[in-house]
Amino acid sequence: MQAQVETPVVDTAGSATPLETSFGNEQPVVAVPYSSLHPSPLNARTRPLSGIEGLAANIHAKGLLQNLVVHEMKGGRGKQRKYGVCAGQRREAALDLLYAQKHIAADYPVPVRIVSDGEALAISLIENSEREGLDPFDVLRAYRMLAEEGRSVDYIAALFSASPLTVKRRMKLANVSPKLLGLLREDAITLDQLAALALADDHETQEHIWFDANEWQRQPNYLRQAITRAEIDASRSRLVRFVGLAAYEAAGGYVRRDLFSDDENAGYIADAELLQKLVAQKLDAAAEEVRAEGWGWIKTRVERDFLELNRYGRLRPVQRPYTDDEQKQMDALTAQQDELAEKLEALSEDDESAYEEADRLNEEIERVNAALIALESVALVWDETQMGGAGVFVVVGPQGELVIERGLVRREDASVLEAAGADVTGTPEAQAHDPASAQAPKLRPIHNAKLCQRLTAHRTAAVHAELLAQPAVALAALLHYLVPKALPEHFGRMSAPDFLALTGTNNQDSLLRAADDLGTSPAWSAVEAQRARWVAELPAKRADLLPWLVQQDPGATLLDLLAFCTGTLLDGITGEERPHAINALAGALNLDMTRYWTPTRATYFDHVSKARIAEVVATAVSPKAATDLEKMKKADAAAAAELRLAKVAWVPEIFTDREIPAVPSWGGRDGEEDEEDRDEDNDSGTDGDGADSADGTDAQDGDDADTEPGSGAEHINDTPPDTAAVNAPTSPHSTSPSPTTDGVSIGQSGPLAA
Repeated sequence: MQAQVETPVVDTAGSATPLETSFGNEQPVVAVPYSSLHPSPLNARTRPLSGIEGLAANIHAKGLLQNLVVHEMKGGRGKQRKYGVCAGQRREAALDLLYAQKHIAADYPVPVRIVSDGEALAISLIENSEREGLDPFDVLRAYRMLAEEGRSVDYIAALFSASPLTVKRRMKLANVSPKLLGLLREDAITLDQLAALALADDHETQEHIWFDANEWQRQPNYLRQAITRAEIDASRSRLVRFVGLAAYEAAGGYVRRDLFSDDENAGYIADAELLQKLVAQKLDAAAEEVRAEGWGWIKTRVERDFLELNRYGRLRPVQRPYTDDEQKQMDALTAQQDELAEKLEALSEDDESAYEEADRLNEEIERVNAALIALESVALVWDETQMGGAGVFVVVGPQGELVIERGLVRREDASVLEAAGADVTGTPEAQAHDPASAQAPKLRPIHNAKLCQRLTAHRTAAVHAELLAQPAVALAALLHYLVPKALPEHFGRMSAPDFLALTGTNNQDSLLRAADDLGTSPAWSAVEAQRARWVAELPAKRADLLPWLVQQDPGATLLDLLAFCTGTLLDGITGEERPHAINALAGALNLDMTRYWTPTRATYFDHVSKARIAEVVATAVSPKAATDLEKMKKADAAAAAELRLAKVAWVPEIFTDREIPAVPSWGGRDGEEDEEDRDEDNDSGTDGDGADSADGTDAQDGDDADTEPGSGAEHINDTPPDTAAVNAPTSPHSTSPSPTTDGVSIGQSGPLAA
């Protein structure tokens, strides 16, 4: 039964008293029925309301904690007065929602203060403009006090109409050192800076990092670096993505969580040995599943080494006829694909509303293409009688995905399989003795010199941006250049191209000349932001530079400055698509060009042939989509290709190649022995193992250039390993069948970690 509501009768029928003489003579707070409340034209707030659902939940849980301010309106019936809400519009809207949800009745008592019409607008303006929100310090203090009372995260979330994640973030801030929280009240520290310091669990570390830092070192990103410099950034590590933070924690690993990042892998880990162990276990488990398919041998690797893969031939799968059901599905999907393509083609380019429809159609086309590719791969099967003579590589891919390379054939097994009728391609012996391949005419390059320069300028800028994020790699790169020169008796006297041009020439102008669209690149934006920062922070006079440098923190300031300067000396522009020294640095940085470059008409398709456009679409989307382009003019095909690849992570091979030029050695510690070895090789007429081609790389079968859907491998470009560029030379541990403590390249800490 509802409580009886007593509504005092207030005489406001007469003319309103002027505000100047009666302001402040408000009536006391009384209760009126909810049904008597109505929106008031005298409310100063006209902006659409927000957060009503959360406020309604709060009122439902705790009641209305603050009264509304109302004035009497005309139109009341009998003793039921009609009141306009001039202050408390959001609370009124929350009550409306509760009434609609049947949580309150029409006679629900609402506390109000009744004022005259003449005062209503002024009071509404005062309440909305003079109200002061809680100080952030007080908010965090309240959260901490509630937690100390034993209140759960869900309880506090409901109380404040916030998500549990928001509550966890605020409680994390509330547990920062009291000294630092005191600075928050004085506006001497920001919430973003507190969030960075909250990565450290102990107050002593938080205070040490803050009070020992100079002004620019107190920027949130540098505070975060100071805390996590010796740890692996889980959001950037492909090995962490492969294993998963949940599995790492379940195995007893500690994660320094970054609650203030929306990345699911946000956090930092220090136990590289445990991560390495989990990677090996997951690879071994995947290898056992593949072994059950009947392959002759299985090898696991933590990184895809194209140089190693190119030493193997490829067993081709056999395409069986489609079943009746599969053929019906294929026909239906093909018809659906054609229908969607026609609808997309019919859209008007001048109709702005057509963009959303084009996006929807493209998503549908991608879904149909994926279904077609999956159906095509089902019909590709391996001959069980041949599988015993071939093997599989199980590898961690560049994005942390599982990559399975099936059908690899050792050199010594190729002849046996071919004698049994198998189709084996890519074996160096077969190509080395193929007279047709020796006399093949020189092919026209895919990318002309100007486009190569444009693309490699983007690659160079992206490497620079990654060096800024991983300054320890910049230090390693500089030492890579200096150490062999300082210790020629150890490394030998070599003459080889390097990715650094230590002539003091800044590469800014050369990059912009090579790629006029570089200014819009995310990599260039990151580099220029750092350039502006150092221009502002470095002393104006060169004479003051050395004293300034000596006073800086070598682990933060100097290392970051070194990374920026090293990036400005990168020499990565080339007019030819061939092995380049900068590929070694790109590999060390785990460079992912999809973060910095997108294929569009302007950046790529307008600069290549129509045949190349079709080849790219066939590889990245589907062969059927490429067939549709053949009927178009080149400009239309380029535009269609841009649409098809809008949501596909594809980049040209020049961005994924990791092959570096051969390093000729003119002498070294064992120069005489080396000369004798070379003489013996020359006498025998072969190179070291008698299997490699004259240019020092494994020969490849040009006909084996299409992706094998049956291989089960997942590639960023769907590029088959036997046609992709090779990686840097393998480490001494790369021949072990599974990763070991030495074999996994994550033993180091900090930005160099995988």
